[in-house]
Amino acid sequence: MQHRHLLPNEIDLLLDGEVGFGMAPLKAHAESCADCAARVDDARRVTAALDDLPRFAPAPSFANRVMAQVQVVEPWHVALTSAAMRLVPKTTPMRVVMAASASLLAVGISSAAVWLAFRADVAMYLAGLADERLRQGLTAAAATMARTIFGAGATSVLSAQGTAAVVAGMSVLVLGAGAAMLGLRALASASRRARE
Repeated sequence: MQHRHLLPNEIDLLLDGEVGFGMAPLKAHAESCADCAARVDDARRVTAALDDLPRFAPAPSFANRVMAQVQVVEPWHVALTSAAMRLVPKTTPMRVVMAASASLLAVGISSAAVWLAFRADVAMYLAGLADERLRQGLTAAAATMARTIFGAGATSVLSAQGTAAVVAGMSVLVLGAGAAMLGLRALASASRRARE
């Protein structure tokens, strides 16, 4: 131990009064080296001064004020669970009513699913009927829009040509609007360049 001075952690061991195999050489060095003895004494004075400082305790509302400013990110599953728990009634009779209602709803949906599974022909018929009604509604809406925009003659063309005419007409309308927008943008750019 004569070739070097004590390290800060070794001084801490001496101040803490540690005992063990390696402590005897540290104590012997501190007693024989004036520089290390002075550092140990300085550390003892600092420790004593720190021990003499009064103990401070924060106000009881300190933690609440700090936590009010902390943004806590709540995981999605916790938010979902707490939202679901708010929907659960607090009283036992209402919980029974809610459980019975949920059970009846689950039985009804399950029964409908089983019925549809065994009666696929009815499900296919209903899907085809819904598809046909949707097409009729879209065609009527397109006819009304064409009559409003282009006049009564467009309606007769629409009824004669069908859905293909509607798609072609809408495509032409969209392409025309896009070309007009590109033309206006080019005109604005040219005007801006001319001013610069």
